Amino acid sequence: MNAAAFFKILKHPVKFRMFLLSKLPLALFAGLRIREVNAQQCVVSIPYKWMNKNPFRSTYFAALAMAAELSTGVLAMAATIGHPVKVSLLVVRLESEYFKKATGHTLFTCKDGDALRRMVQKAVDENQPQQFMATSVGVNENGEPVATFHITWSFKARG
Repeated sequence: MNAAAFFKILKHPVKFRMFLLSKLPLALFAGLRIREVNAQQCVVSIPYKWMNKNPFRSTYFAALAMAAELSTGVLAMAATIGHPVKVSLLVVRLESEYFKKATGHTLFTCKDGDALRRMVQKAVDENQPQQFMATSVGVNENGEPVATFHITWSFKARG
């Protein structure tokens, strides 16, 4: 499989749900959806619903983190899929800032696809683990910032 085939699966509603069911079942139950995905960016939505809410009438921070992580993780996985050298990936750090209550659909966008691919290639070329801090920005339906997540991915060439 290559990155283009992976994106095609993610864009197909039924195949995407099957992917979540097999790999990230909690994301399926939380209602995460990929709204846009290509080699450069990924946009993930999370609804405000009973399962995701907190006692303060907003989306629970962990549910927001799950959506942000998926927006970066899709691009990180795509950077490793189809690579001639097997590359393992792992989240090693997560930082977040919150600006406004998330009380409706929230969209998280990561635009670090190119940088993630370069970091994977560097891990392969240097045969040393590499880390990259990807950024995912969450906005509400009015385009107002809700939260920003910085997720650090580690890449290591195998074999």
